[in-house]
Amino acid sequence: MSGNTITHGVAPVGEPTGTTRGASVTLHRAARELGLRRSELDLAVRLGRVRTVFDDGGGGRRVPRDEIDRIRASDGFPEVLRAGVRAVGTTEGAALMDVTTARFTRLARLGVLVPVQFYVNRYRAVVWLYLAEELRQFRADERNTALLKGRTPEGLRDQLEEGLDLRPRNWRGRHLGFLLRRADDPWARAAAVASLLDAAEIPDVVTDPYERSHLLRFRPAPVTHGSPGSPAAQLAEEILTAADPDEVAWLRSDLAAAVNTARRHRPAPRPALHAVPGPPGPRSVQGETAQPGRPAAEHPAPPGAEYPRRLSGLFGRLWRRDS
Repeated sequence: MSGNTITHGVAPVGEPTGTTRGASVTLHRAARELGLRRSELDLAVRLGRVRTVFDDGGGGRRVPRDEIDRIRASDGFPEVLRAGVRAVGTTEGAALMDVTTARFTRLARLGVLVPVQFYVNRYRAVVWLYLAEELRQFRADERNTALLKGRTPEGLRDQLEEGLDLRPRNWRGRHLGFLLRRADDPWARAAAVASLLDAAEIPDVVTDPYERSHLLRFRPAPVTHGSPGSPAAQLAEEILTAADPDEVAWLRSDLAAAVNTARRHRPAPRPALHAVPGPPGPRSVQGETAQPGRPAAEHPAPPGAEYPRRLSGLFGRLWRRDS
């Protein structure tokens, strides 16, 4: 069972692609200066509340000094900033909304409450986290009173009994929004969309092997939990990958459009194929001798012309292996 509860359209947010080290600080330093734990700063960055830039020295992302000054000068600092990135689990979230944990979980599975983070605990269970700020706003809205106090409508109960759970899908929507906000190149935006699809879907949408190879260069860093190959890592990969047929179709359509936009902006690079020179003088082509002043017929393609097609399967395998 699937549903459509969110969209991932994101207004363009420009980010400078480079900065001098003297005008920015590391993420650890920024967290200290903003009075946040590192995990809280990471969430603030994901939510677009703290702007980052690429380190032109190759050291990852950094926070501009003027961004830190802007945040520190804002009203209510640091309490407002901390409150805006406070994430809570089901028990604490239910208490904030004054509902039972069972009702809270039902609302989350129905897609009414959207998780902002997750982690895999030591029992290999997925723990979803929600913004406390959003939960308080939801509870304060009178339009939601029936959902908080009334009986769950029969149609929704039927969906829950059939296994509906929109938490992974809604988290993916939020994650994609973060990736698109941070992308500063059309190919990076296409790679962000591709990162939510199973690797087997990519060749069907991006049929050109050189474009698939180019997408790999812009592939966002994967969301990791636990060591590679561990149960926690496998669970995280499942959450990151779209599964519902309608969500997959939606992402495939978005990927095709994003690649088309990127192609118009800058075609994917491909190796140059050099012509093989023939011997001087008249040549017999398919039983016909070329005469002076008469254009010769086209020569058959050299064996090397088959090279791109042979690479097609290789790049598909590379995508699946590296994804």
